[in-house]
Amino acid sequence: MAYPGEPVPTVPQPRPTAERPDRTGPWLFVRPEAEPAGGTADGPSGAVLFGRDGTLLQDVACNGDPAMVHPMAGVRAALAALRGAGFAVGVLSNQPGVARGVIGRGQVEAVQARAEALLGPIDLWAVCPHGSHDGCACRMPAPGLVSAACRALDLPPSRVTVIGCDDTVIAAALVVGAHAIRVPDASRPAIGPYQPCTPTFCPAADGPAEAAYLLLQH
Repeated sequence: MAYPGEPVPTVPQPRPTAERPDRTGPWLFVRPEAEPAGGTADGPSGAVLFGRDGTLLQDVACNGDPAMVHPMAGVRAALAALRGAGFAVGVLSNQPGVARGVIGRGQVEAVQARAEALLGPIDLWAVCPHGSHDGCACRMPAPGLVSAACRALDLPPSRVTVIGCDDTVIAAALVVGAHAIRVPDASRPAIGPYQPCTPTFCPAADGPAEAAYLLLQH
């Protein structure tokens, strides 16, 4: 209850952007200086693709504000271990706020730039800018985003592992034949020591750092 004279707490809401949405997709942002993974004999061991919101970064709905970018616990350790082992690293993201006109491509890129300032270079960002009713092939759990990421990195899905906290990300990976590791969804309350039963089964880890450790043991 708010008393007279007290500020009323509010939750910041995304502001509509004047930028016209680019409805083509998926959007692929590939690090220019990175060699295609399949292009050299000593290229990466493979690639690891992280779900963005809730796995790589704290989940802020329709975030277009770089100041709101905060890595999830264990992400820095995971990225350091994977890069040290020769893996390319990338990020997968559904961004329906673009389709709704809440955020634009420039804001998506600004968030990505801030994430890289905090976490180091990311070889690939793969973004679906569509909404749930657009019928696109790239909005996860459809497989198009993961397939496009594999092609951009010049790797077969069998050499790609997806780390995510959401069924849509896991399902998209498994459909194309990529590997997957599930981490907890911090936005949902824990229901016990076991992973919830879902339509998609894959190995589970208690966070990004343990997921990287499990991957590197194989």
